[in-house]
Amino acid sequence: MKHILPLLACILSFCSCSSQESVIVEKNEINLEDYPKLYTDSNKTTFTDKFHFLKNITVYEITYLSDGLKIQSFAAVPKNEGKHPVIIYNRGGNRDFGALNIKTAIGRFSKLASEGYIVIGCNYRGSGKSEGMEEFGGKDVNDILNLNKVINELPEADTNRVGMYGWSRGGMMTYIALTKMNNIKAAVVGAGKSDLRTIDRPEMEKKVYAELIPDYYQNKEAELKKRSAVLWADKFSTEVPILILHGNADWRVKSTNSLQLALEFEKHRIPYRLKIYEGADHGITQFRDERDQDVLDWFNKYLKGSAELPNMEFHGR
Repeated sequence: MKHILPLLACILSFCSCSSQESVIVEKNEINLEDYPKLYTDSNKTTFTDKFHFLKNITVYEITYLSDGLKIQSFAAVPKNEGKHPVIIYNRGGNRDFGALNIKTAIGRFSKLASEGYIVIGCNYRGSGKSEGMEEFGGKDVNDILNLNKVINELPEADTNRVGMYGWSRGGMMTYIALTKMNNIKAAVVGAGKSDLRTIDRPEMEKKVYAELIPDYYQNKEAELKKRSAVLWADKFSTEVPILILHGNADWRVKSTNSLQLALEFEKHRIPYRLKIYEGADHGITQFRDERDQDVLDWFNKYLKGSAELPNMEFHGR
């Protein structure tokens, strides 16, 4: 027995250390001075008006592990002290179309980060510098789920206040992730595909679905169902308010995707707000400032703020 006890202690110690192993492989601060177009002068002392808020944040490139794969991500972190709420950003596109890089991370993350949020997003496996094979809403969703572990290792992160923001394909990824995570407090989806069974663009099926979704033609119905939120709206939490944004002139993802999902949310009393921008394209670029303010207001209300959840019971006079 006296020989067994030290062995057990060693095993327990090893297991304890293994469970605390860092998921972050590498974390590097981005030197913004390497990007002269961000500045008004050659001495790089003043940011341009467009990027004036960069003086308030620090941008990092972070490599982390997801299912044993090295995944590339970027994070924008406010410089002021204290804990900050976190927004997980899910990019659109597929493969390297729409992939995040330093330029896009600065463009998409820094404005929200300057408002007091840590904004973090990854290149799903098989895109950017991330290892593995993309599955367009399959196992690559784990790359989003494992960002939770990254957040837990960021000393500036308030892990009790985490939101999610996805656009286009990232909207589909957000819908799936929301049914698998229990720590998200609020979400925003822009131009998200909610029913992949409706194929408005045949090239999407041939060049994206068939090439990225494993065994697509053998399991087409089942695989598209897994990725179509309109079919499992009952799986969404009634405690996570979702803002849905869409332009009704969007040719890439028809606004009917958001309209149909809103009807399903109605049936299951999921708290949501739907806003359709008249004549707006896929990025709602015609209402850029209004769009950004809508997103900020939602997170300020339900993530940074302490607003009560909407009363989804039928009530009133």
